[in-house]
Amino acid sequence: MKTHPRRIARIRRHQRVRRRISGTAERPRMAVYRSLKHIYVQFIDDEAEPSGRTLAAASSLEPDLADELQGKTKTEIAKIVGKRAGERAKAAGIETVVFDRGGFPYHGRVKALAEGAREAGLKF
Repeated sequence: MKTHPRRIARIRRHQRVRRRISGTAERPRMAVYRSLKHIYVQFIDDEAEPSGRTLAAASSLEPDLADELQGKTKTEIAKIVGKRAGERAKAAGIETVVFDRGGFPYHGRVKALAEGAREAGLKF
């Protein structure tokens, strides 16, 4: 099965951005992945050996969020996940991040997730 051209284009955009963006322990990379149904976010220290370390994470698949997400649109869910991610990052001692949209356009769910994280107090 061939990979869809739009997926290939997104991966190329992500690789192009990743050449310039890297997370550190003081300012980790906030990596976003958006599938058709769900949205995921990780805070990554790329300098940690051997190949980076996840400092905090959140996603729309978490069981404790299931009741809160019931009946909401995907954009509303993304904003809630962003707030949750921001809270977890703050708990892990993360104040500022480098935003990595993963080759996705800064629009819709990706933008809602970013706004939710900003509401939780993250700076980027």
